Amino acid sequence: MSNESVPNASAEAIEEHESDISQFVIFSCGEEIFAVDMAPVREIIRVPEVVRVPLAPATLEGLANLRGTVLPIISLRRLFGFPEQDRDDASRAVVIDLGQPLGFVVDRVSSVVGVEPERMADVEGLRTTVNTEFLSGLLKDVGGFPMVMVIDFARVIGAEFAAIAALAAPGGAASALATELGLEPVEEDEDSSDELQLVSFEVERQEYAIAIENVQEIVQIPEHIVQVPRAAAHVLGVMTLRNRLLPLVSLRRLFSLPARAPDEHSRIVVVALGSTAVGLVTDSVNEVLRVAREAVDAMPALLAGDETLAEISAICRLDDGARLVSIIDTDQMFRHASVREALDQVKAMRDDDSHDPDDNEEDDTAEDEEQFVVFRLDKEEFGVPIDSVQEIVRVPESLTHVPGAPAFVEGVINLRGAVLPVIDQRRRLGLAAIERSDRQRIMVFLLAGLRTGFIVDSVAEVLKIHRTAIAPAPHLSGDQARLIGRIANLEQQRRLIQLIEPDALIAEADRERLAALDA
Repeated sequence: MSNESVPNASAEAIEEHESDISQFVIFSCGEEIFAVDMAPVREIIRVPEVVRVPLAPATLEGLANLRGTVLPIISLRRLFGFPEQDRDDASRAVVIDLGQPLGFVVDRVSSVVGVEPERMADVEGLRTTVNTEFLSGLLKDVGGFPMVMVIDFARVIGAEFAAIAALAAPGGAASALATELGLEPVEEDEDSSDELQLVSFEVERQEYAIAIENVQEIVQIPEHIVQVPRAAAHVLGVMTLRNRLLPLVSLRRLFSLPARAPDEHSRIVVVALGSTAVGLVTDSVNEVLRVAREAVDAMPALLAGDETLAEISAICRLDDGARLVSIIDTDQMFRHASVREALDQVKAMRDDDSHDPDDNEEDDTAEDEEQFVVFRLDKEEFGVPIDSVQEIVRVPESLTHVPGAPAFVEGVINLRGAVLPVIDQRRRLGLAAIERSDRQRIMVFLLAGLRTGFIVDSVAEVLKIHRTAIAPAPHLSGDQARLIGRIANLEQQRRLIQLIEPDALIAEADRERLAALDA
């Protein structure tokens, strides 16, 4: 055996050879093996839960929250026309960043390999089930595979998500609570002074209401409520609402009604009195009502002196008297000794908390917030600016179908003597139809002077969202971008709320057809 050593290659030759090697991620999808150049790959993650986006390309599975960033998740199986398959523990999302990060779902990531130039070839003459326009080349004998197709994600995005491809080069009061809260409408009717706007809710199957100008917002029951020592029985405790302590009062207990544990329908109506606020715990929030003053009667004299009914100031007669709604006087409620005591206790807790913001900071925060009515369609949440909603009403047992009406109109209803065209929001957004239920509501918008109602699965809450949590929605299609221009990313709550631009709910041509129907 020779003792002669093998000459070492020069450092320059080694460096030149290594500089020619390209890094690729190898993964599988369907029966095919693919690769992508490492350059645009930001990371590889487990497939996250997604929020589905209406009017987006079919290949989009939805939007996910990736450490505070909204990430579109795209199915490569759908893109290439492969059969659908349930995800498993091996499924991954390869995050590609070509101006905007996108996550592409693949069946399995095999490896990351270095490939020499001589192992690369073009796709000319390749026969495959995959659209070769989406391929930039082939890799031979890499990662244990004889042939691997290289996907050009820039072409994929350009063909399927043209809008994203274009972006890849950087470059007081309103009818709002009318969505469950509606403060004054943006455009007042001449007879608006003859109407009251009320937020109605239920407690033990009895309907109550509060004037909309006294309602700050409507929120869901928190998981944790802090008990207040020596508080009255109807004071449940306090919760934190945007770094402020909010005392919670159970209307069931206040009205001496049977106790019942909160459920998914329960809501907290946040009522304001000057600089003070109290959360009223209700069984459910029904709608925002516009009621003629002539339909509101003062409490009968026989009952007005009853201290147990001191909070009820008037009775509203709806549906020709078949539906009676008790109007709560919040001023009178706040005079209730036990409620006032709870407020004083909370004020003392605030004063003891050195981290609690002062009044000026709170005012500054309010200016940085937007208020939205949040509603649900299927499992997804959508929001509209509170001042865009005139009112929220129940869906009647049947809608009147008008011959010759546009196909997108579900029917019409009589809303205080006026014809209100009603559109199914699911159909408008291309979602599957469902049977009518008592949770559905009609949200009434004033669009270019024309009142139009949209049926939604349920109205969830009225929510204040800080502007820093709101960002432009990913531009996935023209229709989607016009309708859903922004998205609220509530990372701590693990919620993505798609914010709808009300003016885009109906196209200009369709508005003219609706106006003709109204006439």
